[in-house]
Amino acid sequence: MESGMISVDRWAAGSQAYFLTHLHADHTAGLSGAWRRGPLFCSRLTAKLIPCKFPGFDVSLLRIVEIGTWHSLSLTSPSSRSSVEFVFKAIDAQHCPGSVMYLFRGESGCTLHTGDFRWESNSLGTENGRAVLIDALKDQTLDTLYLDNTYCNPQYSFPSREVASKQIVDIIMSHPNDEVVIAIDSLGKEDLLLYISQALSMKIWVWPERLQIMHLLGFHENFTTQTSLTRIRAIPRYSFKTDTLNKLNEFRGPTIGIMPSGMPWAVARKDGNTVGASASHVNEKECSKNTGSCSEIQGLGGNSGNATKYYEVHYSDHSCYSEIQEFIELLRPVNIKGIVSSRSCCINPRYYFGHLCGPEQALWRVQQKLDYEEDLRRAEVAEIKPIADGVSHVSGRKRKNDHMKFFGIRISRVSLLGRLSRGARITSTESCSE
Repeated sequence: MESGMISVDRWAAGSQAYFLTHLHADHTAGLSGAWRRGPLFCSRLTAKLIPCKFPGFDVSLLRIVEIGTWHSLSLTSPSSRSSVEFVFKAIDAQHCPGSVMYLFRGESGCTLHTGDFRWESNSLGTENGRAVLIDALKDQTLDTLYLDNTYCNPQYSFPSREVASKQIVDIIMSHPNDEVVIAIDSLGKEDLLLYISQALSMKIWVWPERLQIMHLLGFHENFTTQTSLTRIRAIPRYSFKTDTLNKLNEFRGPTIGIMPSGMPWAVARKDGNTVGASASHVNEKECSKNTGSCSEIQGLGGNSGNATKYYEVHYSDHSCYSEIQEFIELLRPVNIKGIVSSRSCCINPRYYFGHLCGPEQALWRVQQKLDYEEDLRRAEVAEIKPIADGVSHVSGRKRKNDHMKFFGIRISRVSLLGRLSRGARITSTESCSE
């Protein structure tokens, strides 16, 4: 798509329409209550949360995008000044409340921007998302995939959020008399907290601003700001420090800390050192056989001399490597670009998945189309009439054109099928003509 038309999770001047995937801080940098640069498209739930996140925001700029429905938009080409029409659809990203992917289709091609997403193989949300994507793309090629590549590395493999939630409940139940501190963000992991609250029949403490978010999301019974009502606290991730936990350990009794994350993490100490999964005193222990693991990390003791325990549990709202692979295999994009580049652990997705993109993808797509056409031919074939010489002929059927266009080039169907069967690639000169 031509520059100067739309922006996704980018808020600088120069675009005609702005799309927000979700409300996490790394996707809203530059957005504020004073922002006035154009119409902002987002999900209904995100629109509900924006005034709380950005007080003073002009809500007349908001454009609600219903999930699973095609929407049309007409913009102006910055170069030709002509009208450009395209359609787009929002798809549940299963990352945090209100998070969506955006699929754009128009004369310039087909593009999918995932934002942050979780693609759990056997979840109902993924099954619905898969059906929506297949229906939306049909036999069209996905030209560009902008992908959440946070965990685009084979070393990242973690269980489903359901399994990880059970692991966390097991940890809490194994410390029936201890205070519990869980690190969370300002939005996200509500399902985890709700599961803990319901499993243990106990309210969970959250800070006042977080309680407001919980109420906006419809959770009124399971959370509180009164510390006397519960032994479980959900605190901001940035406050999850050794000093904080050791003070709780000293003044409120034995305390454990739980970090639900797929990312290797570290807990800041007052002396500048860290306690985390890379520390030498990590005691790895299996929490749930064949479904992932968690780490128990012994921290420094408080003044009481009791050691504070930290647990890292692989609960993630981002897709792990195998889930990313399944997602790309489903879509087979021509081009793929990672949206995360600021972290040292992030890898260009083409490093591992380039073989599923470009010409290889195009051959796969053509084979799918040929198979589909062959099925139609068999279903519609005319009656076969035997004749005296023992040879059968198809009557009443007009011969079809044996050539088809592939990336703008007329290629013999017989030649293409032969090359496909031999595993041959189309040359670079054939694949890049327009």
